[in-house]
Amino acid sequence: MFTKDIYVQRRKALCAQLQSGLLLFLGNKEAPYNYLDNTYRFRQDSSFLYFFGLDEANLAVTIDLETGAETLFGDDIGIDSIVWMGPKPSMREKADRVGIAHVRPMADLANTVKKAAASGRMVHYLPPYRYANKITLMDLLGIHPNEQKANASEAFIRAVVALRAVKQPEEVVELDKAANIGYMMHYTAMKMAKLGMLEQELVGVMEGIAVSNGTMPSFPIILSQNGETLHNHSHHQILTDGRLLLIDAGAETNSHYASDFTRTIPSGGKFTQQQKELYNLVLEATDHAISLCKPEVPFKEVYFAASRIITEGLKGMGIMKGNTDDAIANGAHAMFFPCGLGHNMGMDVHDMEDLGENFVGYDDTVTRSTQFGLKSLRMAKALKVGNVMTVEPGIYFIPALMDKWRAEKVNTDFLCFDEMDKFRSFGGIRIEECIIITQNGYRMLGSKRLPVTVEEIEGVMQE
Repeated sequence: MFTKDIYVQRRKALCAQLQSGLLLFLGNKEAPYNYLDNTYRFRQDSSFLYFFGLDEANLAVTIDLETGAETLFGDDIGIDSIVWMGPKPSMREKADRVGIAHVRPMADLANTVKKAAASGRMVHYLPPYRYANKITLMDLLGIHPNEQKANASEAFIRAVVALRAVKQPEEVVELDKAANIGYMMHYTAMKMAKLGMLEQELVGVMEGIAVSNGTMPSFPIILSQNGETLHNHSHHQILTDGRLLLIDAGAETNSHYASDFTRTIPSGGKFTQQQKELYNLVLEATDHAISLCKPEVPFKEVYFAASRIITEGLKGMGIMKGNTDDAIANGAHAMFFPCGLGHNMGMDVHDMEDLGENFVGYDDTVTRSTQFGLKSLRMAKALKVGNVMTVEPGIYFIPALMDKWRAEKVNTDFLCFDEMDKFRSFGGIRIEECIIITQNGYRMLGSKRLPVTVEEIEGVMQE
């Protein structure tokens, strides 16, 4: 937790952006994974953490925008819970810790919310993503779970995004910690990777580093020699010479701030000439994209700059052809680069995605495309000081996509399908860095950059 004053000021800044009504914050509940008392590791809702810092289950808060009254709802535990789980601070102590004046039992929440709704007041809530909270919201407001996202308060969402998107100094300290844990995870995997190992062995080591230095990995680790599958969580293969191993992983600190890095390494410790050529192309796109990041630069322009480098490089290898700008305008590059360039990061590794990507990455200056590839751009609007972003270009050879576009004659003016066939078993390459936008440009998070050049990676793996 941060100091009480930080949470008080965050809530004041939030309320200053909203006019009237009742703000409803639902904290998360425990979630059993095979029976009631055997639960998944608890993870509090990130917006609840941001404004209240209380990292415990079964809590809710209301803020009355007219009177300014803040009320924490929850129940003190009884002796049975103390016997099994140990003593906990009282609800009054929790409220005092974060500057909340009023405390009431959870049973009173329904009456408070229903009374406000019955009197015609607006009850502002954020779109829920946990099933338990969807049921609670249905009980409180009578809104079916299928309709809750559409009926969530847009004013509330926009106010939260405006605050959480700009990281404060205390948050940056935590993000740097998360980056340093992520460094340890990746560096150790580079050092340990040896032919004949199971991918799963490396995943276990990386998860152990995350847990021993923070709460957990910031998302399920992606580690696979089939790197063409963008979010590949299968780890059953044996490291085989001549293949590439894509590792996308990060850590979450004890205060729940995240990191997210990707490195692509040769399973046998040395890149082939073909792998080296494509890897250096992705690295060129990565470094150039990062160099463009500064305040007021639209992230969509950074995406297109990376796309041009990838397209030009693939043309040089005979895999693409034609005019570069026309190829990109027609989405031909998305055959190899079907995802966006990066995402906001903070307490959530895809920061505030639960609130809606369009609220986080788009505004009235830019609308989301429906074109394949470009529609996956999570962040398009202009960067601001304090934004924390990932930058992660890649090149992927996806056989199913190659077959589909060839059969449907998609972008035949720009794609050399016969040459592409030579790469059907290549896999994928992604390089991902975490940066924060500063007054003069950017800086990378963490104490130092992970090994990233061909020479650096091979050197670490062969030590």
